[in-house]
Amino acid sequence: MPSLADKKHGEAVVKRVSRRHDDEGHGSAWKVAFADFCLALMCLFLVLWVMAARNAEQLADITRTASGELMEEGAGRRPEAVGGPRGSLIDRFPVPDHGDDPNGRLRSNGDGHAGREPQLSKSRLETTADMQELAEVVKRLSAEAGLAGNLLTEVSQQGLRVMLHDTDQSGMFARGSALPSEPFRALLRKMGPLFARIENQMLILGHTDAMQYADAGPSAYSNWTLSNERAMRARLNLLAGGMRPDSVLQVVGMADRAPIDPKNPRAAVNRRIELLILSSEQARSLSATFGMPAAVAPLIDGVNVGLPRAGDARQGADVRRLLEGAAR
Repeated sequence: MPSLADKKHGEAVVKRVSRRHDDEGHGSAWKVAFADFCLALMCLFLVLWVMAARNAEQLADITRTASGELMEEGAGRRPEAVGGPRGSLIDRFPVPDHGDDPNGRLRSNGDGHAGREPQLSKSRLETTADMQELAEVVKRLSAEAGLAGNLLTEVSQQGLRVMLHDTDQSGMFARGSALPSEPFRALLRKMGPLFARIENQMLILGHTDAMQYADAGPSAYSNWTLSNERAMRARLNLLAGGMRPDSVLQVVGMADRAPIDPKNPRAAVNRRIELLILSSEQARSLSATFGMPAAVAPLIDGVNVGLPRAGDARQGADVRRLLEGAAR
């Protein structure tokens, strides 16, 4: 018969282990994870707020019309820009000085810095030498802005052709947008005082490459719209730099119809803004072409011809010779 000691050794002993402290530690771990999540979310909102504040001026610029007025909310095409809230729409650029400065004192050049105005020997440029002098000044301004490689100039019978184009390294505008880059914006504003000192008028032309938008509908946003908006944006920045409004004779969007590199229609050089500074004769001829005729004279039975405006003696003589030949 087993003894009492043997019975005690044979009995199964069940010991209950308390895990109270471990359960308490596991139960509070979610609170730490939730606090980390809230902190990360707050940092994200802070970054988004800083980005929106930084792009407020760019948003104000692209929501301006050609006259400098802000577009109404929801009117026309809504421009796209980086950032969420509209933020402050106050233009922080200094107001340029439009007055003449015979002493060559320092004045604002439109980019927040002071500099001496570029000097020209004449205020009305007519000859090839005059246009070449203007081209040299434009080249110097482009070099100072770090855009010497983005500039092409050509002196022709019409005047001076200034082409500010994209390269593979830098662009004049954001791709697919009418928002100018900061170097290009600064260059245009530096050119404003230069063009304010000459009496010649200019054409502003916008060009794109042959890359098309996905939506090809007749009312869709296209390269025609983009090129026109870019040309208008160039005009706005030239005016902000101090150029007179009457210096611009015409603003034209050319889309991809006049590439510099026709063998590669998507090349960067085809995306450009052109400033065509016209001679007085060319400006007068172009203005008469699109303006209303001063008078209408009979050419033959049932056909009339419009006489040019007064002041264009050469065109008037040509028309008179044409009428005399028809009468004979």
